Amino acid sequence: MTTPGASAQQPASRRIAEALRLAIESGQFSPGDKLPSERTLAEQYGAARNTAREAVRLLAEQGLVTARHGRGVFVREPQRLFRFGSDRYSLKNRETGLTPFRLEAQRQGKVARIDVPSIAREVPPRDVAERLNVVADEASVVHRENHYFADDEPVQIVSTYLRWDEAQGTLLMQAKTGKDGIYGRLEELGHVMTRVRDEISARMPTPEEAAVLGLLPGVPVLEVLHTSLDQDGTPFEVSRYVHRADQTGLLYELPVE
Repeated sequence: MTTPGASAQQPASRRIAEALRLAIESGQFSPGDKLPSERTLAEQYGAARNTAREAVRLLAEQGLVTARHGRGVFVREPQRLFRFGSDRYSLKNRETGLTPFRLEAQRQGKVARIDVPSIAREVPPRDVAERLNVVADEASVVHRENHYFADDEPVQIVSTYLRWDEAQGTLLMQAKTGKDGIYGRLEELGHVMTRVRDEISARMPTPEEAAVLGLLPGVPVLEVLHTSLDQDGTPFEVSRYVHRADQTGLLYELPVE
């Protein structure tokens, strides 16, 4: 099998990966199908087994196949993106009683799980201190670290920062914060969210982020630095969302003023 338009200058592993990608996209291999073994691929393309192994690795990096220990390599089911955007904090969605992540997971028929590995008083990162209007060189915030999973697959990391002088002694220091989550507790403190500011960027993950999210080499993340502002225009919460870019999209519909 040859790859249409393949450059002779391409490494053999990339030519094999491209041929397999086209076979997957054309339906020759369907979701759930098992790919030929490395030995079979090597014979089919006249290459070494190490070259065939590298081709399969390239496909895995692209999210097209997944290896199952002791069983082989299989074509992945198409992944629906988790899409978060302008309606994330809408009253309509909040009335469901579900957090934005749980609501999005429910819409996709997935089971959501949120782990809270740490809640601690900390010195804030400088960009957080600037947006939350707190002292940057003192332990002026509570940092809530959350890891989000859908059907036990890691999807995003969320680091939420709240003012220590407001959060101390409240349910905001607990993993389970009660009805309506942290925003319900913040409303009880007098902060009704009326406006948000999201700063979006793409980057490569840190080693720690890659480990938590189970990212393959070369997969980037989307970072959203979110600031909540209340009825007085006062910032009262800053959260850093780190989304795995291979499963997340951002959808914004905004009025033009």
